[in-house]
Amino acid sequence: MSFPDITPELKAAMPGLRGRLLANEPLGPLTWFRVGGPAQVLFTPADEDDLVHFLAHLREEIPVYVVGVGSNLIVRDGGMPGVVIRLSPRGFGATSADGDIVRAGTAALDKRVAETAAAANIGGLEFYFGIPGAVGGALRMNAGANGGETKDVLIEAAGISRDGHKHTFDSAGMKFVYRNSGVDPSIIFTSARFRGVIAAPEAIRARMDEVQIHRETAQPIREKTGGSTFKNPPGHSAWKLIDAAGCRGLRLGGAQVSEMHCNFLINTGEATACDIEMLGETVRARVRENSGIELQWEIKRIGIAR
Repeated sequence: MSFPDITPELKAAMPGLRGRLLANEPLGPLTWFRVGGPAQVLFTPADEDDLVHFLAHLREEIPVYVVGVGSNLIVRDGGMPGVVIRLSPRGFGATSADGDIVRAGTAALDKRVAETAAAANIGGLEFYFGIPGAVGGALRMNAGANGGETKDVLIEAAGISRDGHKHTFDSAGMKFVYRNSGVDPSIIFTSARFRGVIAAPEAIRARMDEVQIHRETAQPIREKTGGSTFKNPPGHSAWKLIDAAGCRGLRLGGAQVSEMHCNFLINTGEATACDIEMLGETVRARVRENSGIELQWEIKRIGIAR
């Protein structure tokens, strides 16, 4: 399907805009699952000031959603009405280190944060080496792995509200909980500062190697997947509940529960977004029937069904 083209209207209302506006731009290629319909408008701002200018002049009734590298995302087959904003590494991907502090734009990969820290002999951020996303998603989701979480290391995050105003949030102000943040969902994070601890470079590198080996041996990282599908319920591992419900290897259309790690869903090649989401719902139903436990999605699902 396609949406009405509103880009001429937007360009006319924002003559100073420097970023790129694209109408009916496919979103599937921007996600790790490689599925989903188009964005009515895809906007890539040039930098933070350009994003402020865009939001300040965007009509309030036009919905806005921001995406990162698409590693934890299902875009439904009907696509996304309104504006999808994607922050580019060029404008929002810089990283730097000073003392025990690492600063990163929110388009920087989590892995890059770990590498920047390691190059400056800063430990405590090695867990980011195993998270296949960007800093913006880490802030929104309180991303964590291998015993570390974003809430443990964040000093401050900067973001822009829907009306184009800049805001900062300290760690307490982020209202972190397990795999989520309590900050208004309309805030678009633009940068963050993290604090680690000065450590021996060989110890940091050993820990990063350990994280990488765990990913390669336990997760289907070379498949079209979206990372962990469901949150771990309190006191339980999602993958164990899924396995116990007999879902390992389960297929629906072109989607499959991973044989290697059954909290991962895979696009085997021809899956639709509907295939993947419905397979996830089938897994949830079987786990509920088997254990009485209701799994909660960790992967974000956006857009309209076709």
